[in-house]
Parts: sequence; C-alpha cells; structure tokens
Amino acid sequence: MEKIDIPYIEGLEKQDYRGFESALELKGQKGIIDRLNWHDEFPYRPLCHISIAHSDKYIAILYHVRGLDLRAVELQDNGNIWEDSCCEFFVRRPEENIYSNFEMNCIGKILGATGEGRNNRVKRSEDQLKQIIRYSSLQKQSYDKSDEVFSWDVAMLIPFSLLGYSEKEKPEVLYANFYKCGDKTSHPHFLSYFPIKCEKPDFHRPEFFGKLILKW
Repeated sequence: MEKIDIPYIEGLEKQDYRGFESALELKGQKGIIDRLNWHDEFPYRPLCHISIAHSDKYIAILYHVRGLDLRAVELQDNGNIWEDSCCEFFVRRPEENIYSNFEMNCIGKILGATGEGRNNRVKRSEDQLKQIIRYSSLQKQSYDKSDEVFSWDVAMLIPFSLLGYSEKEKPEVLYANFYKCGDKTSHPHFLSYFPIKCEKPDFHRPEFFGKLILKW
C-alpha cells in the first residue's frame, strides 16, 4: 500500500487565507494528482498540486489547479458537484468500512456523504457542512467556460469530529485518496493521487485508498 506522511501545523484553522497558504507552502506535504487510470478514454490531465497538513482538530487540503475549462454550475451544497471543475477527498478510519467523500467545486460549494460504497450514501447535514472551513480563489458565481486555460485554488479543512473522532482523540492513521475531476466540462477528466485499478472511472473504490500517517 502506498503511503504519505501528513505533518502537524499548530493552529492551522485559525489563520487567514494568506497565513494558511504560507504555512502549507512551508510545512505541508506536497503532491500532484496526476494518475491517468483511464488514459485511453479520458487522456486529458490538468495540473493539480496539493498541499496537506493537519492541526489538533482539522485535516487540511489545498488544491492548486491549472487547466482547460472552468465550470461551476452547481451553486448549492450537496448538489452534483462532481460535474463541475472539482477537487475531492475520500477518507475512512482504519477500523471502519464506512468512508466519507468530500467533493468541492471551484467556487467552494461542497458535497459531503458517508457510506460503505457508491450506492445508498447518506449526505451530510447543512450543520455538518458548515463545520468545514473552505477557501476559493474565485468569486461565488456561476461559470461555464471552455477551451481556455484557467488557474484557481480551493481548500477544505475538515474537522476530525466529522470522521467520528472525539475532541481528545488524535488519529494516527487514515486511509484516503485525492481526486481531480470534471465530468461535464468540455474536457472530462478523472485523476487520482493513489492509483485505482478498475476498468471505468470510479472514485468510490476504498480498496485502493492509500495510507495517511499523521505526524504529531
């Protein structure tokens, strides 16, 4: 199983965006979401860099994206976020089969759900989604532009409590994957950080999650 270390940054969630971005630039774990698991059918690969860290109460992922098209048609949480220009984080606790998916479009609207597989997932409540700290470099408006190159950033800081941890618990290992997609953009793409070995695009495959080792 592939694995990465996730560094600790104290008070990360208390920073304004500029401080948050600088902290992740200096101390975060860097990576690129660039696995073309379905190259023949979906060969387009936009650039997507990630920086990851955690604080006492949150795990934080910052996505830097550069690529063709800019789509943000879904203007409400828990909609069809994956159809837009989208970045995603799927995660589960080591002792559980249930996993969580957090999907964010380029303007910061988010879909959150839990379950053991693709079907019969339970969406997060509005109150739960409000606990996620979000950033977007774009204005909160609709976009549907094609065949131009755009650069944008989004970030999500997810409290460990949404993963079922109490305030006193300090998770040491999580299983997860990071994704970049855009199902209804003019150049559909389905990229992952850890490889997925199945015939057709499917991010709901927890058997292919990698191991996140949280450093304290």
